[in-house]
Amino acid sequence: MSLTESFMIPDVSVLDNDDLDSLPSTSTDSYNSDDADFDAQQEWERSIEQLQLLLTMILVPFAGKYLGRKFAYWSWARYMEWMHDVEIRWTNEKKFKVAGAAEVAATL
Repeated sequence: MSLTESFMIPDVSVLDNDDLDSLPSTSTDSYNSDDADFDAQQEWERSIEQLQLLLTMILVPFAGKYLGRKFAYWSWARYMEWMHDVEIRWTNEKKFKVAGAAEVAATL
């Protein structure tokens, strides 16, 4: 190969087209399965997004409010016992929990 031949662009008609012939042909079945996989993936992502919205918009605020109120009542009772020597007792624990949950749910 001479120096001038190395800078020449090869002629396309001279090249062998075996590279193109060896590519696998695509069938319509592969497109359908790809579309089904794509649709399933999109549906899965929408479901995950809905679960995230459910958690962030409903469950986390509800749990935070409920647990926050429980902590506030507990800390208030400890403060009153420590500072003012007053004993705090919840007479009916079940009613107290139900009332706390109802208060939280009423303000959401």
